[in-house]
Amino acid sequence: MGSAAMGACMKVLVTGGAGFIGSHLVDRLVQEGHEVVVVDNLSTGKRRNLNRAARFCKLDIQSWRLERVFRNERPNIVMHLAAQMDVRKSVEDPIFDAQINVLGMLNVLQQAVRHGVRKVVFSSSGGAIYGEQEIYPAPESHITRPLSPYGVSKLCGEQYLSYYQRVSGLQMVNLRYSNVYGPRQDPDGEAGVVAIFIQKLLNNEQAIINGTGRQTRDFIYVEDVVEANLAVMGQEVQGTYNVGTGEETSINDLLRILISHTNSTCKEVHGPAMSGEQARSVIDSSKLRQELSWEPKIELRDGLKRTVEYFRERMS
Repeated sequence: MGSAAMGACMKVLVTGGAGFIGSHLVDRLVQEGHEVVVVDNLSTGKRRNLNRAARFCKLDIQSWRLERVFRNERPNIVMHLAAQMDVRKSVEDPIFDAQINVLGMLNVLQQAVRHGVRKVVFSSSGGAIYGEQEIYPAPESHITRPLSPYGVSKLCGEQYLSYYQRVSGLQMVNLRYSNVYGPRQDPDGEAGVVAIFIQKLLNNEQAIINGTGRQTRDFIYVEDVVEANLAVMGQEVQGTYNVGTGEETSINDLLRILISHTNSTCKEVHGPAMSGEQARSVIDSSKLRQELSWEPKIELRDGLKRTVEYFRERMS
């Protein structure tokens, strides 16, 4: 799915465009010749991630000033990635989580409808929305029973988006990502076990596995997620799509691969299990494969190797 599939150059507003996934998406949109506007409050996003070719507005998505950005920029498409994504923080402070993930998103959607945006692509969560799965891998039709306020707020965001689609004709796509990893992931947050492990191993510190380590996740490389976003930009596509590999990897196996990539002498050490953590999480992306011939291209070992190299460079 190259630029041919998307046709002409468009103006794209990316919320959270200084963040881990958002900044990779911005780079790719710029590369494809689109005009890009980034909205980010830099609470977790980094200035160094910003693409110089994109216009940057330092702004919280909850701010009334967002209206001005939409009015001045008139984007065709909004890629909404700005979020509170720390599951533990959502459990500790569900109100804070909802302020950003529900009210902040509502502000974005209101402005999108008011200023004639054609389409909103929402970065949702494949792991958190389904909760404990009954089917492996989980298709989009799987029952949604989130185990955290974060999962609830993402599901709520999807519902608001489909409401606006029904009443205003706004085109919408929900992309339910599995566990995204790759360069620029923040090892200081809770979200990225890959980044956390790599930083520990490269610093010769002990990585701690929560619980037995037999819990599984569907790890997908950030570039594959970016390609999924590009694939759904075309105007015909709407609806909900899982974005994952459909393959389960245990946390124990993940650590073993990373130990081999970093030549670390680190042992396998287990800590207490995290409450509310899913035992298995893996999603089925065949709908995206069939309808848009999207395919995850980066194998886990290769993606982890690239990520280790990035962190090694950053730290030296």
